[in-house]
Amino acid sequence: MVASIDGTGGDRPDDRTRIEALEREDLVLFINACFACTGQRELYGGRYGQQVSVDFLHRYTLGNYRRLYARSLALGLNHFNRAMIVRLLLAAGSPADGEQRAEENALITVTLAELPPQRVHKLFEALARDRVNNRRTRAVMRHYLTEARDPHFDAVKYRRRVLVAARHAHVGFDEETERFLTDPEARRQPGVFEVPLFRAYAESHFAKEALFRLPFSVAEGLAASRGVSQEELLKRGRDRMTAGERLRSQARSQRAGVRLPADLAAAPLTRLATYVCSLDPAERRRRHDELDGALRAAADRTFQRAPSPLGRIAVVADRSWSSAGSFEKRRRPLAVALGCVYLLRRAAAESVVLWAPDLSRPDLEVTARGQTDLATPLLAALRAAPDTVVIVSDGYENAPTGLAGQVAATARDRVAGCSDVAFVHLNPVFDADNLAPRQLGPAVATVGIRQAEDTLALLGFARFAQGTASLAELEAHLAARTRHYITP
Repeated sequence: MVASIDGTGGDRPDDRTRIEALEREDLVLFINACFACTGQRELYGGRYGQQVSVDFLHRYTLGNYRRLYARSLALGLNHFNRAMIVRLLLAAGSPADGEQRAEENALITVTLAELPPQRVHKLFEALARDRVNNRRTRAVMRHYLTEARDPHFDAVKYRRRVLVAARHAHVGFDEETERFLTDPEARRQPGVFEVPLFRAYAESHFAKEALFRLPFSVAEGLAASRGVSQEELLKRGRDRMTAGERLRSQARSQRAGVRLPADLAAAPLTRLATYVCSLDPAERRRRHDELDGALRAAADRTFQRAPSPLGRIAVVADRSWSSAGSFEKRRRPLAVALGCVYLLRRAAAESVVLWAPDLSRPDLEVTARGQTDLATPLLAALRAAPDTVVIVSDGYENAPTGLAGQVAATARDRVAGCSDVAFVHLNPVFDADNLAPRQLGPAVATVGIRQAEDTLALLGFARFAQGTASLAELEAHLAARTRHYITP
């Protein structure tokens, strides 16, 4: 508490204002980081630095703003950070307040149901390794393991982690599942299982044909040990692939000489943009109508799920060399930019798209090349008299450095008709040194982004990042998102 000037110990109004501003900045910094950081290596930063920085932010926010920390689960953060929030909340034990405890429990339950199974099982393994064994943790693990969407598949695909979690939380399974998880000899004896998936797994030790009765992701992990080549695996396993697995296996299938048609019509926007960016420019030109139609359809599906119509939008999309990303996130920044372009075109009443460094390059021909010149396309964007300018870039501006922020500030302060233009920077790369996505300047609101599907929601969050909204408004926003998130 800050002492008042008269010595009474009360907070002065200006002190409370400063404290609220600092609290809002803390929360925005944390949320921004959680939109972008995945704990993986970036082009300009290693994995260790990412993990240390984001771990500090999580623990600091949990310790100082626990209720708001839990409510951030409702904001659509990426899977990495949502799993970390759940882990730290469970490790911290249940809050004393009954209402807060019930809200946290609901947030955790809904989040675990939405996370990919592999992410949840990795989370449970970490809880067991850290010896987090309070009553709530055991109840959460028991509920998830017993109510799993496909417990037999989880037992085969994530056997070791399922067993670790089950032992840690004292969870029992039916007799066959228990035998499959705990008895290595039984897993090689097809006759002891009635469950088709368990029987096929056991038979695959002796009969290669049984391998192709398994889900593709399971067969994929066993193929090398069973002497099955990539070509044979793709040829015989393609009928059991999901749409996502087909898209993910395109590059492999081309190397193996196997024709593997992908269902582009069902692919999510960012995953589809990643696939498009992996293709040779000549193939993109040859398949232009097909790829463009698929991206437009994916953008339309995304928009229809959460319609947020926009006015006049100008998009400055970065396709410089650094948008190639790191080895772990190959072409990710470029793919996010491409997905954002298609979604913003769908949502805007009027739009203009300018790629940096060369302004007029067709969307489907973008590759990661050249220096980062954001100022030139930003000036061109302002000539279109937009309501909002959206810059999608990693923020490593070098041709020249820092000019885009100066252009935005000058336009807002001195150019007629630009005073009300909103400048929003969507950054798909986390800068561990600054504990936040790299910024372009105080005149541009910077928001982290993991996938293009989040673009429209993040434009609404940008006012918090720029400081034009109060702490009370941020708290109200989190409370409203939480109610919507946990309401059946």
